[in-house]
Amino acid sequence: TTAGAQEQPRHGPRRSWDVPASSHPCSPQVSLPRCPRSPAPWLRAHALRFPALLQESTAYSANAGSPHSCCVDEVAAEHVGAEAVVHYGPACLSPCRKLPVLHIFGQQPLDVGRCAEVFRELYPERQSRVVVLSDVVYAYAMGELEQQLCPEYPNVVFSQVVCGDPPSPTLPGEVRQFGRQFRVEAAGGLQDWAMFYVGAEGLALTNFMLTWNRCPFSSFNPATGHGRRETLNVNRALMRRLYLVERARDARVVGILVGTLGVAGYLDVLQHLRRLLRRAGKRSYTLAVGKPNPAKLANFPEVDIFVLVACAQNSLLDSSDFYRPVVTPYELELACNPAREWTGNYLTDFRDLLPGACAHVELPPAVPAAEAVPDVSLITGEMRAARLGDPPAAQLPPSTSLACRDQTRALVEISPAASFLESRSWRGLEQQLGKTPVSKAVQGRRGIAIAYEDEGREQS
Repeated sequence: TTAGAQEQPRHGPRRSWDVPASSHPCSPQVSLPRCPRSPAPWLRAHALRFPALLQESTAYSANAGSPHSCCVDEVAAEHVGAEAVVHYGPACLSPCRKLPVLHIFGQQPLDVGRCAEVFRELYPERQSRVVVLSDVVYAYAMGELEQQLCPEYPNVVFSQVVCGDPPSPTLPGEVRQFGRQFRVEAAGGLQDWAMFYVGAEGLALTNFMLTWNRCPFSSFNPATGHGRRETLNVNRALMRRLYLVERARDARVVGILVGTLGVAGYLDVLQHLRRLLRRAGKRSYTLAVGKPNPAKLANFPEVDIFVLVACAQNSLLDSSDFYRPVVTPYELELACNPAREWTGNYLTDFRDLLPGACAHVELPPAVPAAEAVPDVSLITGEMRAARLGDPPAAQLPPSTSLACRDQTRALVEISPAASFLESRSWRGLEQQLGKTPVSKAVQGRRGIAIAYEDEGREQS
């Protein structure tokens, strides 16, 4: 939701100041007249960096309305007709759909000397091949850290933070993912390198470790001043994700959760998932519930599994406390696209699945029912029906003469929603048309639910 912004001089382009709630203790009324000043000290310090920008612009302050504070809130910016967004605080660096974005990460304190000392302890071999990654709040200090380590470690590569998709093509050995860009020169590729992460444990580190799961990871936490070799059992985490893939294969009703409205390509991936589920014979429902939590998703008991469309950093939702599992678009495609096989490479960015992307895999042609290979669930042990069918054809005009025989020679069509309704003990209010006598309206009970006026007379 927008945090009560005051419009300033009505001339010049409009800028929206997207401020995540975690970046400030409250949501003040921000006033930015021609002289860049603000009643909030935390915002004034940043605003003074852009005096020329503020003098000729109409500024707004917006509290991040996206489900995740790391995403740029383009929706709130479009509500005020903004032409640009200045985003403060943590950022996943996912490219936006329309508006240009200026990121202000902030600068958390970092003891560069202590960080270099921990690096030397973790990598005593001076010829070690290491890629240094960092949280965005420590990106400002990576240049100084590079000056201390590169003379001793000739094979250390520092990643650069990039916002948006660079227009230049990717060079051989260059990696561009999650707003990071670096280049490795090795015959074996990235799997021959180790990763050193500067930052606290969180979603960003987990995302890196699952994506580059063949690389050993170490980290340095600036808040505590300690480093360690990451002991997250990546194989166990991947086994958990593959179990969810099998749950997705068994699912008949899938809920598509819209977890972002600003990341470029989210509409395309929604359409891609609907088409994928339709070809797989599953029924899908698109749900916009904000930030998912167990209480919200428990309101949809008919749904067998949910798929979350969000930025790469927030796609890996721990659904152990949820009534139904939550999977990523990549896991759903592993379950529903027979042409996609598990290769050991895990994808968290849904844009990689779209046509024209590096990891896009086309759906195979439909297989006739007579030639379908039997599929057995690894969880329930039951036989699964042949899923991948023909694209839905146009509806035939109504006719009373002859009906086209179904290719599978099925007499009835099984509806997952109808089957679930049949299994419920209470199915809602029923009209009972023709089964109850017609009566005139009469006065009902008066009072509140805890004590109606006529309750005493009924008991006596």
